[in-house]
This record gives sequence, C-alpha cells and structure tokens, in this order.
Amino acid sequence: MLASDVADQIAAGEVVERPASVVKELLENALDAGATTVDIDLEEGGRRLVRVSDDGTGMDRDDAQLAIERHATSKIRTAADLVGVRTFGFRGEALSAISSVSRFSVTTATADGAGTRVEASGGSVREVAEAARRRGTTVAVEDLFFNTPARARFLRGTRSEWRATSDVLVSIALARRDVRLRVTADGKEVMALAPARSLRERVAGLWGASTMSRFLDVDTVTGPVRVTGLVERPGDVGTASRRTALIVNGRSVRDHGLTRAVEGAYRTALAAGLRPSFALEIQLPGDAVDVNVHPAKAEVRFHDRWNIERAVERAVRRSLGILDSAALLSTGARIWHAPQATPDLPAPLAHPPTTADMPFFGSREHLDDEAAPLEIPVPPLVQLRRMYLMYEHDEGVVLIDQHSAHERVLYERFMQQMSNGGAPSQRLLLPETLHLSPADGESLEANRDAFNRLGFELESFGGHSVIVRAVPTPHRRFDALRCLRESLATLSGDRGATAHAGHELLVATVACKAAVKAGEPLAPDEMQALFRALVSTTLPAHDVHGRSGIIRLTWDELDRRFGRR
Repeated sequence: MLASDVADQIAAGEVVERPASVVKELLENALDAGATTVDIDLEEGGRRLVRVSDDGTGMDRDDAQLAIERHATSKIRTAADLVGVRTFGFRGEALSAISSVSRFSVTTATADGAGTRVEASGGSVREVAEAARRRGTTVAVEDLFFNTPARARFLRGTRSEWRATSDVLVSIALARRDVRLRVTADGKEVMALAPARSLRERVAGLWGASTMSRFLDVDTVTGPVRVTGLVERPGDVGTASRRTALIVNGRSVRDHGLTRAVEGAYRTALAAGLRPSFALEIQLPGDAVDVNVHPAKAEVRFHDRWNIERAVERAVRRSLGILDSAALLSTGARIWHAPQATPDLPAPLAHPPTTADMPFFGSREHLDDEAAPLEIPVPPLVQLRRMYLMYEHDEGVVLIDQHSAHERVLYERFMQQMSNGGAPSQRLLLPETLHLSPADGESLEANRDAFNRLGFELESFGGHSVIVRAVPTPHRRFDALRCLRESLATLSGDRGATAHAGHELLVATVACKAAVKAGEPLAPDEMQALFRALVSTTLPAHDVHGRSGIIRLTWDELDRRFGRR
C-alpha cells in the first residue's frame, strides 16, 4: 500500500498542475459556499502566494479540520448525487491535494466574530486555533511545490503563470456573473468585476466594451437544449485576438466537439483558416451530461452528443442568418437587434420578415420549391454600377452585392438539390463536345458524380474530351458550357487549403460561375426575385468564399460624415 504522503502527492498531480489550478479550485469552493464577493491575492504569479477570501457560509471547527482530509466533501453523499450535480467541486480532493504540496492555512467562520484557523504543511496539520473573522473563509497557499522540487522546476515565470490564472478567472467570471471579483497581483489590482446583469455586460468588462460591436446575440431552444450567448460577426473574424468560452449548465468547460459545432455554423461564411470568437452557454437537463469525467472538472461527457452539437450549430447559424450579421460601416457600433428566440424552433425561420426590420432569416423549406414565396415583402431597390443593389432600412442604407447574393442563393439551392438526390436538368437538342486540358479532365473525373447530381449529363469521348448531353437550368441567364469550363479550371487550379469539404467545394465553385456577374444590368423583377431568394437563405449576408455579401451604412455614420453630429 502506498504511504499516505505519496498518495497525496499523486492526487495533487492530478488536481494541482500550477498556481492557476489552485486558484480554480479555491474560487470554485468559495462559489459553492454561496460567496457573493471574492478577493484573490497573488504573489509571483501564485508561486509564492495564492490567497482567496470570500463571504460565503464558512465552516465550524470540525469541518475546517476535516476539509483538508482526502475525499472529504459536503457536496455529495451517495453515488446517485453525482447525477445532475450542480456544484463546481464534489470530489473532496482539492484542499487535501493543495495542502500536501504547499504551506497551507484556512481561516473560517460561520458568523462574524469567533472562527477557526487551521495550518498545515506538506499535508500535515501543524496547528488548530481560534481566530477572529467575519463570516466566510480565507485560504492561503504559500510556496507551492516547496516539498516537490522536481515539480517546482516545471513552473513558468511570473507572467506566464499569471496568464494561465487569468484564463481561469475569465472562464469562471463568465459562468458566475452574479459575483463581485477582485484580483491583485504583487499588490497591484489587475481585475475588478462588479456583478453583471447579462453575459454581454460581463464580456464587455472582460474583453473590452469596444469589442462588443463585433458580437451577435444567440438565443435558440431546440428540444430540451437552450443555447445562448455571443458569436463573432463573420466580417470581424480575424481582426482581433481569438477568445472562446463554453459554459454548460453553469460550468465552464473545454469541449472540442462543441467548438467544432460553432465553427461548422460558419461554414461558407468565413475564408479558410479563420476561426471565430464566441461565448456560449448551453443549458440542458442535468441527467443529459456527466461532469464526473475529469479530475479538474474541466471536461464533460454528453449522453446524446450528436443532438447537442447540432443544437449548438443551429443556434449559431440562426444568428448568422440575420441582417445584423452583415458587415457594418459605422463608428457608432450600433447593433441592429435580432428578434427573441422561439422555443422548439423547427427551422431557422422565426417569423415572416417585414420591410421594417428585414431580418434575413433562412428557411430551408423555401429552397424545397426552388423559388422564394411571393409574399416576402421587397423594399424599393436600386441598382448601382450594375453591381450593387441598395435599399433604405429604418437603421440606415443596405447595400447588396448582386453576384455574392446570387452565389449564396445558388449554393444553398444546389446543396439542397444534391441532398434530395440531384438537380433537374434539360437535355440539349444538339449535344456539345468540350475539349479539356489534362488538368481539367482530371478534375472532371474526380468530380463526375457530383456534376451528375448537379444536373450535368457528361459522357467521355476519348482523351480529355467530353460530350455534354444535358445541363442544369438554375436561371434564365445561365450559360451552362461556360460555367462547366470555368468550374473545371478553378477546381484544377485549387489544390490548397479550402473552407469547403468534399463536394461543397465543387458546389461553391459552380454556384460562383453560374451566378449573375458584376456589370450585368438587372430588371426590376429580377432584383425583386433575387431579394426574395436571398431572404430565404440561411446565410444571406455572406457569399460562399467567406466575404461580405451585404454592407450596412447607418444613419448615424452618414450624419457624422456630413457634420450633423
């Protein structure tokens, strides 16, 4: 059997990696004790001292002594209590593990006045005495890893350790916005957070108020899963440092699957290599998530991961599908708010759009008819330079790139048709023969099935020649043979990284080549039809290459430019 001090140090290795781990465990204990105000003091990045003081319920003398024993916890009694547990800590390892590798003291009181002080070193209790304190608890951890020099050598410099601690503090502060938090480092105040009324307010306090114009609100309910929070507007991704936060049932976690779900919602809305910032809360029934899978409780396991990830992706994509997600030309950083979430939303469409607020919600059911419904109201549209459509909005002027808009419409229509078995096509009265370059011929062979499902009927005719017998007819301006040639040339020349996977690249390419071009005049009825079709897509504000398809110019910005403000 292992000696108790060795067992303690092994446990400490699982729970206490660095000062940031100590701060996390002590802060979570304070929150579980009902604290509304927490003060944290650090010296040398926490290597010399970590002190956490709270105004929670405190402990009596017996509990104060018991708290540093292994597996001592007041948060669970039986294994059944682990299902749906809502407290941050419950394993009963933290204080024992921390005290085994430090000079440790806890001063605590259940009411103002008389309290208890317990001192330990290397896991052994040195003194238990009376102490005066207001209700609450103060835990001081000094000389971390003093008795395990091999581990102490792995600690980084003061600045690096503070950065790790800062990440912990930010994640917990986002999850517990009701708590006042104050942090000092080597005597200097480095963080002071008052209780916040919303996630946006808390994020502003942590990431900077000036960054808030970059974020869109998320609030969607899918079955028992509610997803709320903030996601970065696609046009702003990459303009500042990336920050992410995931909160599941009030617990800040790391989860690569949920992160991938968020990023998946941006597919075709971002250029390759860009990754968005976000802060999201996922609320679901307690028995749908297992929090007892990681010693530091930094990860969770879902009983139905696929549906939860899809709920997250749907919620984010719904927020990206409104006019507010379009790029904003304004120094005022005014937000054009989206409507509130609708519980148990069966599809991204929340309510019929109106000319007053023009929320560009996507509706896949519109794509099943291949034409947008005529009841969608269309504002008066003007074509500028045979390139942009413009209309007036209550909040300013909206500009639409006609090529990007049509590209988005065709991309989503083609993707829907392919998932339904293939696009309709029209047989040519006289088949056409195309002579391709070797590279273009290879691209055709690699994508022959996808071209067939897009409505092209192609037959090899020796070497790299191909006979075209039927073509798709997505719109009356469509030049099928030109589209086929240009698509193959693009595919054969694009061997690098791409934002699209598999047949998505081909569909995006064909949509781009098939869309109306800049410089083509559009009749009024064509502009109206394009607007209605764009409104019906899921990501109207972004083309399939990750560029902006819609730009907003606010009245405030115009007034400022003309000196009216």
